[in-house]
Amino acid sequence: MTIIKLSVVMAISLLAGCDSGSLSADESGDGISDSSRKTIRMVVNNSDRKFPEGMDENHNPYLSYIENATGINISFMLPPFNGYQETLNTIMNSSDQPDLIQTADPMWVYKYVTEQALLPLDDLIEAHAPELFQIFPKEAWEAVTFNGQIYAIPSLNEVSGNEVIYARKDWLDALGLEPPRTLEQYYDVMYAFTYGDPDQNGVNDTYGLTIIPSGLSRTAPFFGAFGVPRGLSQISMWKERDGKLVYSGILPEAKSALAYLAKLYGDGILDREFILNKLSSFKDKIIDGRVGLFSAAWYDTRGPILENMKKDPKAEWIRLEYPIGYDGEYGTAEYDLIQSYSVIPKGSLHAKEVIEVLHFIAGEGYRELKLGFEGEVWTKQNGMMVTNFEEHEKHIYRGTLHALADPNDGAVRRDRLSSLGEQYDLNENVEYIVQNVLHSDYRGPQTVSMRKYGSQLLKLEEETYLKIIMGLSVDQEFEKFAKQWITNGGWEITNEVNDWYRLHTKGAD
Repeated sequence: MTIIKLSVVMAISLLAGCDSGSLSADESGDGISDSSRKTIRMVVNNSDRKFPEGMDENHNPYLSYIENATGINISFMLPPFNGYQETLNTIMNSSDQPDLIQTADPMWVYKYVTEQALLPLDDLIEAHAPELFQIFPKEAWEAVTFNGQIYAIPSLNEVSGNEVIYARKDWLDALGLEPPRTLEQYYDVMYAFTYGDPDQNGVNDTYGLTIIPSGLSRTAPFFGAFGVPRGLSQISMWKERDGKLVYSGILPEAKSALAYLAKLYGDGILDREFILNKLSSFKDKIIDGRVGLFSAAWYDTRGPILENMKKDPKAEWIRLEYPIGYDGEYGTAEYDLIQSYSVIPKGSLHAKEVIEVLHFIAGEGYRELKLGFEGEVWTKQNGMMVTNFEEHEKHIYRGTLHALADPNDGAVRRDRLSSLGEQYDLNENVEYIVQNVLHSDYRGPQTVSMRKYGSQLLKLEEETYLKIIMGLSVDQEFEKFAKQWITNGGWEITNEVNDWYRLHTKGAD
């Protein structure tokens, strides 16, 4: 531990004494002497992205693009992906702090806000980049507001949710079936895919559905059919009931969704070995033609679906409409709005320059950073944007830069996804999700009690849900779980969520 802390402190000290090593004054082309530029130091999460040979975080053309446009040098430190948050704590406790720190953890931000270790940004943004207030939506600013002040520049998730259901159309045709729409029709199709020999090989070797046990992944549309927003975190799983917010995971509708999945498992329709699935084995079952229907990630058309069609030329997949439940409900899970937070430590001497750089990344420079340089990463062919995949992958590190302040511009996203291949329907899948996502009625940041109790409550939920699906009493186990959730921290979380709700709802006290 001492060695790690010492290396972090040494790295920060090195950042203090060097510039970004980018273009010289003669090469920069902006007329600003490199020696007269101010240098800002940033600590960011690179998510293990690789750099092309001869390049690194402080020597690459996309960094030079930002520096030349803003007249500001940038020096990056990229802590290891594993242990990233621990490294940030060490940095915050050092005497020499950087000018910007990026984190995906809202409670880390809250911790240092309460310690008065971060700069409030309202006045800085108003003075140097007021356009940022229009570039990012109101909900994003609310999520980075603590004690009435803004403490971070938000970066948004590219898609608002996940999971679109795909099915083998060739199997539907072979069995004389139409694409399902209601839960009953879904059941009938999945039953036929399991017992009707849809691949016509004379062997009982197919299932109607498979899922991933970790986090109960790839089940969101089935919960959505009962009106339950089953998201990827506790932030995105709240419903308003009689003027108060209630955690959707303990609602009766969640129990009904579990009963539906339990019936699929009990009737042999849900893959009997799903409990052993990892993401890789889940995909293998699709690629090998053992499953005819599944809740796909929006990009799986370029993944296991594509690989299955390569392996089986007869295979044909179509996106289905989300299943409609007994009360007319349908939809899928919502992602948290914010993917990361860029904050300025109180010891920074260059807060103005940080805001100017983030303004450029989110505004004028956003398209180039997101899409890559025209003529290198992509070209226009017959009026359409076409991506050079080799160059795209080569310069994928640019994602580290635009992720510092990503406003998720819809037009840029559409161009990017369409350029990856119209045949994959990537943008169409994302738009379908946007139109059908089940929004949480809680739109605030992660609360103190979510941080304290969240992981153990999510573990309890996952374990209970899996037991119910695999045959334990729905009524008995769910009632037991709901009581445990409330007494083991859920009560405190609920109070905090409702405190926020009262403050952000018309007619609040």
